[in-house]
Amino acid sequence: MKIVMNVRKVKAARAGDKEAFSDLIRECTPDLYKAARAILNDDSDCADAMQDAILTAWEKLDQLKTDEYFRTWLTRILIRACYRIREEHQRMSVQEDFAEEAAFDTGYMDFEWRDILARLREEHRIVIILYYAEGYKISEIAQILDLNENTVKSRLKAARAAYEQQIR
Repeated sequence: MKIVMNVRKVKAARAGDKEAFSDLIRECTPDLYKAARAILNDDSDCADAMQDAILTAWEKLDQLKTDEYFRTWLTRILIRACYRIREEHQRMSVQEDFAEEAAFDTGYMDFEWRDILARLREEHRIVIILYYAEGYKISEIAQILDLNENTVKSRLKAARAAYEQQIR
């Protein structure tokens, strides 16, 4: 999994090259969807979060500290956008029927895996997705989620234990 982005494209995007930024976003889109889906239950909410994150990234590209970590930085922006959308839904007291799940991207998970992920607590689901499906290192997940590395490790351990319980 290619975690570190093409620095040349990032530098070009930071210099105002819209095409380079578009290329970077195209490379990140599948991973962004998977991360958003781990937090949000609705495809349209995932699309909204992704759109918000991409716009924010474009507007704040000058705030990116290290070009090599564009993907990590963008994923962190996305996760914040997902949490904002979820909080917005909670404030509006919108109750959705979560029993009927929207279709997942079967290219990255099979049915059994989806079912197990759906039963995990969100804090465990997001670290599992970032670690196993996205290929992020524990240190990168800690940075994305603004957590201590030991917290990420303990969440991974708890998620694995929950998985073991479910397959028995």
